[in-house]
Amino acid sequence: MSGIGAALLNSLDIGLLLFIIAVGLNIVFGVLNIINFAHGALYMLGAYLAFTLINIAGMPFWAALLLAPIGVAILAVIIDRVLLRFIYSRDVADSLLLTFAILLIINESVRMIWGSGIHVVQPPDLLSGSVRLLGSSVATYSLFVIAIGLLLLAGLWYLFNRTRIGRIMRAAALDRDMAEALCINTRLVVTGVFAFGAWLAAVGGVMAAPMRALDPGMGDKIIIESFIVVVIGGLGSFPGALLGAIILGLIHGFGGRYLPEVNLLLPFVGMALVLLFKPHGIMGKGATA
Repeated sequence: MSGIGAALLNSLDIGLLLFIIAVGLNIVFGVLNIINFAHGALYMLGAYLAFTLINIAGMPFWAALLLAPIGVAILAVIIDRVLLRFIYSRDVADSLLLTFAILLIINESVRMIWGSGIHVVQPPDLLSGSVRLLGSSVATYSLFVIAIGLLLLAGLWYLFNRTRIGRIMRAAALDRDMAEALCINTRLVVTGVFAFGAWLAAVGGVMAAPMRALDPGMGDKIIIESFIVVVIGGLGSFPGALLGAIILGLIHGFGGRYLPEVNLLLPFVGMALVLLFKPHGIMGKGATA
């Protein structure tokens, strides 16, 4: 039972961290209809900014958790204004190519600024210990990640379903021309949504920094996992992002413990099965067609 409990908590830890990251990718696609291939690079940038603020500037982890995502969101506004605004009305493939170019630019910029070596961020002292839970020892920081993931889940649900901002975002996603006719500033909505998606990616990066070694390829790894999440759950679906993240977290948590030899293959097997039987994802648009 202790092994199952540890695997379950590990699955929640991984799944909710993936949710924080992948839901930003899903929101951007759902509202803007672009596939942001640079999402993983923005996640990486959040982690590296956290490393700079904590290890070099000497700031506490909590300040980095606040400031690094804001910095990445500001960069996202610049990217939107300078580059992305020209391709919103084009085919989705154009956005994929442009954001892939942005990914390469950010990756090379990270190598130039921070180098190609590995960097480490320590968790804050308050969260550096462990506790006994479900018959196993669990890192306090892992419980913190789970708590933040649940808090963001509740906050995003409230934002989309109970606030005027959420209704405006949904209106812009359904029919941008009609939203403009209702005097909604869709240009501001588009920029805000892209910046919000980048902010979520950077929050995920800061949260992941004390858990994973930082290297210039970490964004490439997470964008693959994020795409697996959205393919399983359904591209553009908020509940689908949660479901896909939890499923992938369970695959990693239990697969890593009980099937370590094939654990790296299991996410791709799961994605292939979903594509075979549910091409739009479990909860994606057209999934019931």
